[in-house]
Amino acid sequence: MSLTAERLDRISASMTIAISTKARAMKAAGRDVILLSQGEPDFDTPQFIKDAAIAAIQAGETRYTDVAGTLALRTAVAHKFKVDSGLDYKPEEIIVSTGGKQVIFNAMVATLNKGDEVIIPTPAWVSYPDIVALADGTPVLVPCGQNNGFKLRAEDLEAAITPKTKWFLLNNPCNPTGAAYSAAELRAICDVLLRHPDVWIFTDDIYEKLAYDGFKPATIVQVEPKLKDRTLTMNGCSKAYAMTGWRIGFAGGPLHLIKALDKLQSQSTSNTSSISQAAAVAALTGPQEFISEMVVAFERRRNLVVEMLNKAPGITCHKPEGAFYVFPSIHGCIGKTTASGKKIATDEDFVLTLLEDQGVAAVHGSAFLYPGHFRISYALDDESLVEACTRIQNFCRDMR
Repeated sequence: MSLTAERLDRISASMTIAISTKARAMKAAGRDVILLSQGEPDFDTPQFIKDAAIAAIQAGETRYTDVAGTLALRTAVAHKFKVDSGLDYKPEEIIVSTGGKQVIFNAMVATLNKGDEVIIPTPAWVSYPDIVALADGTPVLVPCGQNNGFKLRAEDLEAAITPKTKWFLLNNPCNPTGAAYSAAELRAICDVLLRHPDVWIFTDDIYEKLAYDGFKPATIVQVEPKLKDRTLTMNGCSKAYAMTGWRIGFAGGPLHLIKALDKLQSQSTSNTSSISQAAAVAALTGPQEFISEMVVAFERRRNLVVEMLNKAPGITCHKPEGAFYVFPSIHGCIGKTTASGKKIATDEDFVLTLLEDQGVAAVHGSAFLYPGHFRISYALDDESLVEACTRIQNFCRDMR
């Protein structure tokens, strides 16, 4: 008899973590490796946020909180939604979880029955389909081409909806492409959703504040308030506040759904760290100027990486609106042989050989359900990015 449950056979380990683990092992063995595979800012958590956490420890705020989060943090989250997007949520309509991933997991496990479908535009973050599968749901993948900026077209959403559709899941800006939707671009998508009143909407806005060239990503309820009663709006502190390790995600939604998520969370993790919650209150209510400084740096790095990658033979790199990723096509490299004699038959061959030959760690597009591409995180200093892109150029230039 097998020890592991059958549900584990439906999923695979995160490929972003797997590549990063291999790269770190190579680095520990003395190899010169540049890590472009991890999705977290290279900036440190701002000092005033750290100070708030220290103050919370010293004040003895080290006990259990409400499962859904402290009232102070839920109030701060409600205020953030109002100020940033014009969304009206009461504190009781907010839940705080251990990272955005737990919000997604809780939402799917709490609502999906076997056979329920979840529409996921691709390229997509690696965890979305696996979380849906773990919750007995069926991921419905809708490809979004580079010729449309990797963005979902309204007619493709319409075509994907069936009587079994339970959720539509949108990541804006998107990991891995950086594609972001403006209010005008979301209008047509909202119109489709209005025609299908049984479809729930999950909008993952974790990269919302990281957008460039003056672009302003919108969120579904902001564009169409009539959808509020069936939308879960998710965000968190990980990306914009450089707080990945603090594990703070949160969401606003209809009270009955939030209560369901609270019920599930009460039997898994209960509340997230009380210290992290105190830090998150400071992050959301304190000075915000450092975010614009991060955005300036990320925009510069994005421009640098896009320009250099487009000079690599066989690579075409679209310039995205947000997040800190690019998702170049390597169709011009498929079928070629590297200087080390390795035949590049797939995007996975490309990234593994790039890591072995050049010491550059990236993630293959197939991990994001979109073959023929690879993802680079440019959340790294300029000097390292220039060196990494130079190595990629050399890698591609030496192919035959």
